[in-house]
Amino acid sequence: MVKQVAIIGAGVSGLTSIKGCLEEGLEPTCFERSDDIGGLWKFTETTGHGMTKVYKSVVTNITKEMSCYSDFPFPENFPNYMKHTLVMEYLHSYAKHFDLLKYIHLKTTVCSVTKRQDFTTTGQWDVVTETEGKRDTAVFDAIMICTGHYLNPHLPLESFPGINKFQGQILHSQEYRSPEGFQGKRVIVIGLGNTGGDIAVELSRVAEKVFLSTRSGAWVDSRLSDHGYPSHMIQTTRFLHLVARSLPSAIMNWMGKRRTSKWFNHKNYGLSIPKGRQQRRVANDELPSYILCGAVTVKINVKEFTETSAIFEDGTVENIDVVFFATGYTYSFPFLEEPMEKFCKNKIFIYKYIFPSNLEKATLALIGHVGLQGSIIVGTELQARLAARVFKGLCKIPPSNKMMAEATKKEQLIRRGVIKDPTQVKQNYITYLDDLATCMGVKPNILLLFFKDPRLAKEVFFGPCTSYQYRLMGPGKWDGARKAIMTQWDRTLKPLQTRVIPDYPEPTSISHWLKVWGAPILFVAVLLTYKSSLHLQLTRLTEVGERISTYLANTMRK
Repeated sequence: MVKQVAIIGAGVSGLTSIKGCLEEGLEPTCFERSDDIGGLWKFTETTGHGMTKVYKSVVTNITKEMSCYSDFPFPENFPNYMKHTLVMEYLHSYAKHFDLLKYIHLKTTVCSVTKRQDFTTTGQWDVVTETEGKRDTAVFDAIMICTGHYLNPHLPLESFPGINKFQGQILHSQEYRSPEGFQGKRVIVIGLGNTGGDIAVELSRVAEKVFLSTRSGAWVDSRLSDHGYPSHMIQTTRFLHLVARSLPSAIMNWMGKRRTSKWFNHKNYGLSIPKGRQQRRVANDELPSYILCGAVTVKINVKEFTETSAIFEDGTVENIDVVFFATGYTYSFPFLEEPMEKFCKNKIFIYKYIFPSNLEKATLALIGHVGLQGSIIVGTELQARLAARVFKGLCKIPPSNKMMAEATKKEQLIRRGVIKDPTQVKQNYITYLDDLATCMGVKPNILLLFFKDPRLAKEVFFGPCTSYQYRLMGPGKWDGARKAIMTQWDRTLKPLQTRVIPDYPEPTSISHWLKVWGAPILFVAVLLTYKSSLHLQLTRLTEVGERISTYLANTMRK
């Protein structure tokens, strides 16, 4: 029976994994190689040891209400989109509130995780760690890998002929901290994702020239929706999710493009996605205006490099001092032995993106290793809750042979081109979370809610699908979930209302008077017009009558 659980990493995934274990009565031990919690949200001036950290100016892409742990809302005074310092403050508050810090071993590196000889019967693991040069080995009943997928920078140098003879700087976005040191430089950023767009915009404020090279383009979204509300809160609702699932994907893509193009025409800005390419969205409110002002120039893919320049596929040539590769990361589990590490990198064989299918005992879970169209914090929390219940034996997953058979069949269909590889795209936020929640019995029953609590049901179905919904019922139910849902818009508007505007009566507008008196005035006007016309007709009839009378009188006299 699982009791002792090793958790690797104390970032957003590791913290919620500790809490998930505690909720099920398990005993977690978390190993963190840095000197603080927070993972990549802990800003440092240097990366060091290959660890990815946020750059100095980074701001969250998802609003606070859509990216908080399900039983711990962000403070109401926090802005909706936060700097890394506020995210770190929140994570420390979370860890302190639930007393998680005592389970974390800082400055401790996990060197290896290997199956014990009796794994097929016990499911146990040997874990070797190192703290300040001293190694230690311990036995654990289960493992939760919470290292995320920002470990190994992906540098596709082989795809760019001549890059080896380029004499300027070659950097990965992992190494970027601030625009200092790039004043007056001519920079090319290769890759248009959230990070690539941010770096291009920020460097353009100090650099002589910034080029943003993209092969596939992207749909650029704003953090703001109609009337200034946070876009994710407006767009991520169960109602819209139901509509999207009911309509053909072609229609949904068309609607999405039309909505995005209302902001600006992507084709005019060189950002549109060629037909057949994967649809990808990035959040950046500044990029369009910087392109419009000429501060950032969008270019096609680089064909090759020379010692001092980049030659693009359209034949244009630009002198370059610095190349930034914003080309993402590759999965890495350096502490796992082969073939286990290679197996874990193949997401097709990871059941629900959590459990490796080849293990006889489901005692290894990958937490936070899923691409999600929404907050990874919310996703990792549900993953951790499910993993803890599987470890405890409270939730069942299919046996290894069945999971392997299904994954193998799916892999063959992908190779034959029958289906698309689902691991190459981000998972739909509500679909994925509801799938995990169904396994645990914590998915909200909307129909039942409409009978028991119509106001709550209305907010759950038509309002933003926030994490609190997964604490309304079932295991881990939180008494404050209803209140958190019903007040989520209050916390959204609170940081915006920093200037109190007195509620003076406004001067009555012409439109107001027209609404109030328009109908009566129109009725009187019609009535007066009718009376005037009637009077005129009577006058004319009187005149005609008088003329006839005069004519008859004269005739009789004769």
